[in-house]
Amino acid sequence: MQDTKAMAEQVLAGNRRALARAITLVESGRDDHRVQALALLEALRGHNRTALRIGLSGTPGVGKSTFIEAFGMMLTGQGLRVAVLAVDPSSARSGGSILGDKTRMERLSRDKNAFIRPSPSQTQLGGVARRTREAIDLCEAAGFDVILIETVGVGQSETMVSEMSDLFLLLLAPAGGDELQGVKRGIMEMADILLVNKADGDLKHTAMRTCADYAGALRLLRKRPQDPQEFPKALTVSAVEQNGLDTAWEAMTELNSWRQENGHFSARRAAQARHWFEAEVRERLLARLAKEPIRGIMTDLGSQVENGRLTPSAAAQALLKEHLYLE
Repeated sequence: MQDTKAMAEQVLAGNRRALARAITLVESGRDDHRVQALALLEALRGHNRTALRIGLSGTPGVGKSTFIEAFGMMLTGQGLRVAVLAVDPSSARSGGSILGDKTRMERLSRDKNAFIRPSPSQTQLGGVARRTREAIDLCEAAGFDVILIETVGVGQSETMVSEMSDLFLLLLAPAGGDELQGVKRGIMEMADILLVNKADGDLKHTAMRTCADYAGALRLLRKRPQDPQEFPKALTVSAVEQNGLDTAWEAMTELNSWRQENGHFSARRAAQARHWFEAEVRERLLARLAKEPIRGIMTDLGSQVENGRLTPSAAAQALLKEHLYLE
């Protein structure tokens, strides 16, 4: 791996190949690569570049990739540089991922003002990869104006992306629910803007009715003090016919501008930084359990639990108190 200082300079210069190598570095699980990745991120700290980070989720088949390509092409057509970080689900058996999102966005992948990076989710929950946040930092340092984070798409528990984005969009399918579905907590509660996709052809009227149902549900949710009165809101879009994309973009920029003018933008990013510090501590503590000698001790305690000599709670207490010194 090349010198991290030279890589940092290339990333700041907007070199796409350097950016791709940098993301590969921060995603690596090797200990020596992790040391280099931390040095790289430290070298890029304080670059004073800010991109609009947009998280996007939705159930499989709702048209996330199609929407991102149409939306991304619209933004690059306005002279904006767009980065797409697409998280692909990993197999629970083999650990492999197809990473086919770039193939689905054929036109956008050829756009010189766009950068698409698919990454495997591996064992990470919440719809994003473990190092997606650091990949966002790299894309921001490379000078991209808008960063789109496409999640795996697993359902209502997929809220982790809201902790790394400025705006969180939720794509919905026509006839995908009613007002009762709309007031369910979790992902629906975290979304800033709901977009009912596929509002075209025979589904156009169904999409409009679904949008009205969700708009009614949003009115039942508690208003957010950090947002204007009309947010969160529901809109219809058609990624295939490219209808409603400009209206959706206007809503995004309106909400982002309001948050910046009222101090909520910087406060949100500060809170997110604190969240990821605490998450990193938890991840590193868990990583210790997979290394010797703790791994061997856990194996021994696990055998005692299986044989009925220890209860799970007693074994856990022994591990934490006697070997990790945490109690």
